[in-house]
Amino acid sequence: MDVLVCVKRVPATGGRIALTADERDIDTRFLGSTISPHEECAVEEAVRLVEAYGGTTTVLTLGPEHATDQLRDALAIGIDRAVLLVTDGSDWDPGATATAITAAIRGLETTNGPFDLILFGNESADSGGFQVGIRVATALDRPIVTGAKGLAVDAASGSATVRRQAPGGWEIYDVALPAVVSVREGINLPRYPSVPGRLRAKRKEIERLEPEQVPLGPTLIRLIVPVERRATAEILGSGPDAAPRVVEIMREIGVL
Repeated sequence: MDVLVCVKRVPATGGRIALTADERDIDTRFLGSTISPHEECAVEEAVRLVEAYGGTTTVLTLGPEHATDQLRDALAIGIDRAVLLVTDGSDWDPGATATAITAAIRGLETTNGPFDLILFGNESADSGGFQVGIRVATALDRPIVTGAKGLAVDAASGSATVRRQAPGGWEIYDVALPAVVSVREGINLPRYPSVPGRLRAKRKEIERLEPEQVPLGPTLIRLIVPVERRATAEILGSGPDAAPRVVEIMREIGVL
């Protein structure tokens, strides 16, 4: 079984967000970066599948050179191969991202044959677009199941069973391989990279490709940080002396 998992480098959650001077991007100079939580589970699921059924795993990301840190994190927990689609660090819209990833997958499959499974996180932690996995599956003409909280493979029949949580129970899908699945946090508990794993990851070569950016949809003009709301309180008085003012307020808001 050959599994490809696609991840994204995102700012670490919980940090204070600041914008660049032109208000067109997030200033990441003082933010740590990580893999989106859903995608951490996708990486773990890829490793578990190959541990159970044999085969190879590949991790792919589109981003700047610094994104090699996230690829090496994936290599450290057991991914075999890493591919970086190198960009200048600017933000790519979902259409351009999916187009570049699709082209890269076709190139990789020309050499090694089709991936049995392509895994995505259900959505990224920064933009939360829910689009890239679906766009890639559509472009590759492969079935996709989103929001997976359970995944099992039947190697003999060449199919996968995907469980998705729904109100009051579970939805269960049987899909023929090759297929695309986007997983949700909670499908597994991702392991921590071990020290030997990190040492092995440092020695592994990361393949680099230079994708063409094909923007789709509207063009970003600028970002706006929401204005912080401040609550105020007015003291109407103390004791019985406050009663007349309370009556006035109630008349103003139409209660009386």
